Amino acid sequence: MGKLELRMPKMGESIIEATILNWVKNVGDKVEEDETILEIATDKVDSEIPSPVDGVISKILFNVNDVVPVGEIIAILETEGESSEEAPTSTPEETPKQAEPVQVAAKEVAQQIESEVQQVSEAVQSSAISSANRFYSPLVKNIAKQENIGQAELDAIPGTGANGRVTKIDMMNYLKSRGQSSTPAATPSSVSTPTAKTSNVANSMPSVKSTSGQDEIVQMDRMRKLIADHMVRSKHTSPHVTSFVEADVTNIVNWRNGIKVEYQKKYGEKITFTPIFVEAVHKAIRDFPMINVSVDGDNIIVKKNINIGMATALPSGNLIVPVIKNADMLSLQGIVKSVNDLANRARNNKLKPEDIQDGSFTLTNVGTFGNVMGTPIINQPQVAILAVGAIRKKPAVVETEYGDLIAVRQMMFLSLSYDHRVVDGFLGGSFLRRVADYLEAFDANRGI
Repeated sequence: MGKLELRMPKMGESIIEATILNWVKNVGDKVEEDETILEIATDKVDSEIPSPVDGVISKILFNVNDVVPVGEIIAILETEGESSEEAPTSTPEETPKQAEPVQVAAKEVAQQIESEVQQVSEAVQSSAISSANRFYSPLVKNIAKQENIGQAELDAIPGTGANGRVTKIDMMNYLKSRGQSSTPAATPSSVSTPTAKTSNVANSMPSVKSTSGQDEIVQMDRMRKLIADHMVRSKHTSPHVTSFVEADVTNIVNWRNGIKVEYQKKYGEKITFTPIFVEAVHKAIRDFPMINVSVDGDNIIVKKNINIGMATALPSGNLIVPVIKNADMLSLQGIVKSVNDLANRARNNKLKPEDIQDGSFTLTNVGTFGNVMGTPIINQPQVAILAVGAIRKKPAVVETEYGDLIAVRQMMFLSLSYDHRVVDGFLGGSFLRRVADYLEAFDANRGI
């Protein structure tokens, strides 16, 4: 019998953990290859995890509602025969040699924690939760490191997760109150009395507002909580700047109105404005490739593939961003087909994990809701997001061979939010103007 370790899969570029929603199979159950074992959720999509082989589940390592880092072993499967992925087993002679470095490292970590705790006042020590008895996810530790939150201060943050675990939302709430509070952060140099520590913890607690008998309290669903956290983290990560332009899209409106019936008969697809916007965006990205990047520390990663995400509203009111892969390699007809397919599957909760992965730029259509413009929040780890507003008839100046005339035109605002760490006003503004130029230059006599 071989043993295979089932690990939490990576569901997207920015996904580092997932929540277990349901174990479809239990310990002792037989599973076939590609049969669903469990259901998981991230801040982008719910997904089913299939078995990679035929076998029997011998061990389940996490419970329902546990948040598990990507790559962590979540279950052990027993398979027939030998497996190249069999879990390694150590001989008695090898065990002491392998364990020795781990024991030394653990001892050093323990000594370091003990040294830090000794520097904090007795008041903080007596009321804070010891890090030795409290689990911190990799994301929480990373946030603490970025915000210069010491171990003692981290231990004092109230947790709302399972067994008092500190979640990302707890960290964001704490950082918000920490920035507003005049009380210094709980560090060895600043905390010297119980009063200072007590004030700091009190400020980190979320405020509770009283409600009248006519008010209704609605608990956020799981997806809304994850979206909220993703948006807060984006604002915390990227300094947002938004630029605006107005484009004359009369040619596009007239062209679509003239061909939409024939197009549906010929291709069996409805044509909306979104594919035309996607086409203009991928052309402009080709002209300004530094918009199609992400940031990793001090490094800028320039994406070679132009993968455009399109924000799609779900019946629940939440949003999801399926991705049109290699949009610049598709004809307009190909983009129409991809847009319709992804939108339909998104609304019917039929998206696959790969459908929402590897996006390099995002387009959102706020005009769908009758809005003329918006200031969208960047979809991390991307550096820009474009919003297109409602198309409205307006009087505008039109240049003709007989001089300038005032005419009724179909006008639309475009707004680009971009990460000012790597995209300055020249690049962001020039890219946005180029998108508008491609839209205005659309050929009204274009064939289908």
